[in-house]
Amino acid sequence: MFNLGASPNLPTVLLIDDDMVSREVMATVLTMTGYTVHTADGGKAALELLADATWGPDVVLMDAQMPGLSGVPLVAQLRAASNADIYAVSGSNPPAELIAACDGFLLKPFPPDALTRLLQKHSEKATPPVVSALDPRTPVVNPETLAQLRSMMPEAGVRQIYAAVVADLFKRTAAIETAIAAKDAAEIRRIGHAIKGGCSMAGAAQAAAIGTLLENGALKLKGNHLDNDSPLLKHLRTATLALQSMLETEFPA
Repeated sequence: MFNLGASPNLPTVLLIDDDMVSREVMATVLTMTGYTVHTADGGKAALELLADATWGPDVVLMDAQMPGLSGVPLVAQLRAASNADIYAVSGSNPPAELIAACDGFLLKPFPPDALTRLLQKHSEKATPPVVSALDPRTPVVNPETLAQLRSMMPEAGVRQIYAAVVADLFKRTAAIETAIAAKDAAEIRRIGHAIKGGCSMAGAAQAAAIGTLLENGALKLKGNHLDNDSPLLKHLRTATLALQSMLETEFPA
């Protein structure tokens, strides 16, 4: 690991390159600019590093042509093992499918500042603010949706819908915790998509907003582990309890 004078405000980089000179030069340029850099000499070594690490990369720079695990298959496994943005680096134009699978591409040779410009661009990406999911202006239930449901069916039917949503949210929160233990970011995104869809239909605005953030990958890695103490997960629990409270108040059994 290279972290001389590393800045905590800059993304952590995993650099994968089988060529020692290229790897050391890029690592030196980045560390001298303030980045924390971890290096691996191939795809298999990178995945082993991620599996045993207590950290998680924000950005992966990977050589496009390496012996062994490389290219699109490596990108797929890196996606499963982290939430990092992945950039291919190559001395020739890589296959179109690799460019499509990555978040960006650098053609060798490039000047040293090309690396820092790439990572600055990454740092400037807009990240959806987690706190907005529980903005005080976001209602627990959209009043228009609630009114529409009440106009369509008896109170008992509306109560049954929201009781089902609450029960489903408790189950999906537990499923997220299981996915966290398995470091399965893809499953968390899938669960987020399901929460967004179901809660949006029922007008459960807070939970739907959190589901959207989960689907978009806002639950980040903490070290090499998904963060079970993430404010986003706490917000989901809070939104579920708020919806349960609304159910008990609006539709007493």
